[in-house]
Amino acid sequence: MISSNVLNLKGLAPWATRTRMAIVCQTKVTRNANMEKFRNGYLFPEIEKKKKAHMEKYPDAKVISLGVGDTTEPIPTIVTSAMAEHSLALSTPEGYKGYGDEQGNKSLRKAIADTIYGNMGIRENEVFISDGAQCDIARVQLMFGSNMTVAVQDPTFPAYVDSSIIMGQTGEVLEESGKYKGVEYMRCAPENLFFPDFSITPRTDIIFFCSPNNPTGQAASREQLQQLVDVAKRNGSIIVYDSAYASYISDDSPQSIYEIPGSKEVAIEISTFSKFAGFTGVRLGWTVVPDELLYSNGFPVLQDFDRIICTCFNGASSIAQAGGLACLSDEGHKAIRGVIDVYKENARILLDTFTSCGQEVYGGVNSPYLWVHFPGQKSWDIFSEILEKAHIITVPGCGFGPGGEGFIRVSSFNYKDCVLEACSRLRSFLG
Repeated sequence: MISSNVLNLKGLAPWATRTRMAIVCQTKVTRNANMEKFRNGYLFPEIEKKKKAHMEKYPDAKVISLGVGDTTEPIPTIVTSAMAEHSLALSTPEGYKGYGDEQGNKSLRKAIADTIYGNMGIRENEVFISDGAQCDIARVQLMFGSNMTVAVQDPTFPAYVDSSIIMGQTGEVLEESGKYKGVEYMRCAPENLFFPDFSITPRTDIIFFCSPNNPTGQAASREQLQQLVDVAKRNGSIIVYDSAYASYISDDSPQSIYEIPGSKEVAIEISTFSKFAGFTGVRLGWTVVPDELLYSNGFPVLQDFDRIICTCFNGASSIAQAGGLACLSDEGHKAIRGVIDVYKENARILLDTFTSCGQEVYGGVNSPYLWVHFPGQKSWDIFSEILEKAHIITVPGCGFGPGGEGFIRVSSFNYKDCVLEACSRLRSFLG
């Protein structure tokens, strides 16, 4: 259908308002009603837009990013050499390989089961290799379908709620609270030690839980995770456990949900090489689905996830998987620990800075993230003021849910000299 009518601009998205006159070619396809539920764009691209606008306003300013959690330290040579060797081998008749197993390289699956999960009883057939945790969140949601009820920590990583919206698991947004109907927001705040009060939380089919938490930086204790597992077993729920930052834990907090007795009967674990090995650009992750995890009719969840993987994914890059194997070697793991220690030291410096300025701050010990409170202020206002006066990018806490209002998330992912310069600016800003 071709029309030269003037566009009705009211209420249209920005892409539809570039000109007041247009030749419009329309299909007869109705837009996915779930996509219409979104109030704004995904959090991190929105921050990037504001960063670009700031740099246009202040072209000579040195903007320091403590916002989006992108790694900055080089990947250790032992890892990149393994990827380079594998890549070069692809140019030879002997070394060339095409499609691999959709579930991932068997050697890598075994290495993850043996190295990451040690004595937790995870078998290699339960490990599925992917191109990253965020992709697997979407695949798990695709497997569960639209007729699921969902609970999330509040605040929480936005992909859990956003994928629930896309899948049709939610209703419309409640404008006053910013919450979506059909999602249980489990408040995790300083006053409850950043752990949900399950005595007031209605039962849901799925419980998304991230530890160490993004954005608060808090790692759940063994007792707390036992409570989470007990609740899931009592309610017949499935936990989707995000352990992306487990390698940053330095105390006795569990690094996997499978350290908790009974968890294999109620939990899926999603993790990634992104923050563990600096693979944010390489793209490699994994999901564990235990054989013991069953639907209400007794059917194994693992079989459905395998079907999703085989249908929607042709397997992770063999080059990336070669790098993953190198990360899990003794020498590779030692080198990776050195990189993690850089970010942990950055977090310590940032934590000391906020503390010395009298700021209420959480995290930064078992996580690369700090959760900084500015009582009585709006998160986007804090973000804007710090950007305007200190030329530092942070992340507004409200982007992680209503429970994040009044907070900002600060990341330790940057070069040490940039972190030291940022701390100097923050002292001036907070002073």
